[in-house]
Amino acid sequence: MKICIFCSANHQIDHDFFSMTEELGRWAAAKGHTIVFGGVNQGLMERIARATKEAGGRTIGVIPRIVERYGRTSQFVDVEIPCDSLHERKQLMEAQSDVFVALPGGIGTLDEVFSIAASATIGYHQKRVILYNMKGFWDSLIAMLDDLHRQGVTRKQWRTYIQVANNLDELAQLLEEEGTEKAAEA
Repeated sequence: MKICIFCSANHQIDHDFFSMTEELGRWAAAKGHTIVFGGVNQGLMERIARATKEAGGRTIGVIPRIVERYGRTSQFVDVEIPCDSLHERKQLMEAQSDVFVALPGGIGTLDEVFSIAASATIGYHQKRVILYNMKGFWDSLIAMLDDLHRQGVTRKQWRTYIQVANNLDELAQLLEEEGTEKAAEA
């Protein structure tokens, strides 16, 4: 399965997020999954790529040309897919991936999560997003999504498109279920 990782490219975040990201990369490699990511050599992006590669896994980096110009491309990319904009990057990541996992991240990560989820709500695809809720990072977003649903502004329960995993065991279970569904469709 190709698992797309949305996450922070910053270094000044909780150190535990880095070790939890490494654990995910090692798990994905051990299971034979490919990691699709933004291709940047910083923050959690670099950590997921490095951990995956060091454990024998494969990575696909969807890298904006502006990132390449600034020399911020990860050395842990097996397949590099260049793009010209963040919009194109999201489209390419969506096309390359079977499922999406959001690690801690900022505005870019939120944009990616909601772009994929919104596309699913109107039928462009049936791919899911999983919020990896490391140390409760996504708790406030989950509360906001619950509030939106209570207020009736979402057509369906948001968990139809976005799932939540609070630890690697829960995440692995959701990903394995997704992989089983994909295999049954093939």
